[in-house]
Amino acid sequence: MEDSIFAQFARGELRPDKVRFENDEMLAFDDINPAAPVHILIIPKEPIASVAELTEAQAGIVSRMVYRAKLLAEELGIAESGYRVSFNVGKDGGQIVPYLHLHLMGGSHSWRDRQ
Repeated sequence: MEDSIFAQFARGELRPDKVRFENDEMLAFDDINPAAPVHILIIPKEPIASVAELTEAQAGIVSRMVYRAKLLAEELGIAESGYRVSFNVGKDGGQIVPYLHLHLMGGSHSWRDRQ
């Protein structure tokens, strides 16, 4: 996790191409392999491997990340038509990067076609 690209983003060692939001505790940026017209990742700056690794003391960051996703959806004009927010947890849950990240996806109904 310490050497993952998301950890490097969180520490400020690397910069994502398109930053959508940043404050002292989180960073939101465009996914480099988008699954929808709008696909943003939101990461905490504190290193957390996944939802499975969250402690009670860290739980508040998850709700703030979800709230930020809501605000970004409004800013990007996808709030009215609908959007998805999701966490992938572990290898079998589809988590590729071992660093907690929230997906915000919208702008298309294409995800429904995959079900």
